[in-house]
Amino acid sequence: MSTHADGDGARARMPADVDAPDKVVYGLTFRQLGTLAVAALAFYGAWRLLHDLVPPLVLVGAAVVLGGLVIGIVVGRRDGLPLDVWLLAAVAHARAPRALSTTDTTSTTPDWVQAPKSRVMLPAPLRLPADAIDDSGQIRLGGARAAVVAATSVNLALRTPDEQAALVEVFGRWLNSLSTPTQIVVSAQPVDLHSAARTLSQAKDGLPHPALADAAADHARFLDDLANRRDPLRRQVLIVTRTSPGERGDHAARRRAENTVRALSGLGVTARVLDGPAVTAAIAAAADPYRPPRPGGLAAPDTVITATRPRGRS
Repeated sequence: MSTHADGDGARARMPADVDAPDKVVYGLTFRQLGTLAVAALAFYGAWRLLHDLVPPLVLVGAAVVLGGLVIGIVVGRRDGLPLDVWLLAAVAHARAPRALSTTDTTSTTPDWVQAPKSRVMLPAPLRLPADAIDDSGQIRLGGARAAVVAATSVNLALRTPDEQAALVEVFGRWLNSLSTPTQIVVSAQPVDLHSAARTLSQAKDGLPHPALADAAADHARFLDDLANRRDPLRRQVLIVTRTSPGERGDHAARRRAENTVRALSGLGVTARVLDGPAVTAAIAAAADPYRPPRPGGLAAPDTVITATRPRGRS
């Protein structure tokens, strides 16, 4: 990485693939060298076992074909992945069940149920990484915990070069302070302007001055027209912080999320740690972003929902 300063401020060049494995010999990684070494040992063992039983020309031809196949798998790539990793993922996908269910599908069929003659593939049990979401917003991931921070964005194009360098430095310090896996999710979600327009139309009659009522009605018409002509979207930035598997403490993920909020305050963004209902709504919106939000919000999975007993007639 090289840096230089010019009239546009300090700039830095970074490689596009920072997670690329190190090359060891002839542009090959440790994994590729290990695969070739195992294949060479297998070919040598097959030669020692079969050279007295099979003609040498047949063994050489088979070695050339299989060696070319191994080299192609080692150095080949598909969809940005090494070919051997891609093939393993393809095999795992082919063997994976096609349907998943949250109910128990491993129990045996009762004797009084007539089993169909043709084989029916039952869905496999659905195992989600998250077990529960508590009221404080912590997501239970087996032995680890995670918390979600909602943050606004920063427009660097409107800043001066010195301000841009300062913001990048603050963001870099936060990245260097991370010691556990952290995920930044930036998504675009539709905005329901018709609901805002209806709210303004209903509230205009209660305004104290006719000019305010006219302004509210005009703004409601503008929102309706904008929703009809455009597809308005809003940008949502979520930061998921999690604990390490051996980290103790019931609120460790929440503390990490609060530290993230304090660290990002130097960027001029507005960040807050989401509680249980907000985390549940964020996950539901990520699963189906085009579903309209439910009135009143979503309760956390572990929340006990109670209802008031209706009063009897006197």
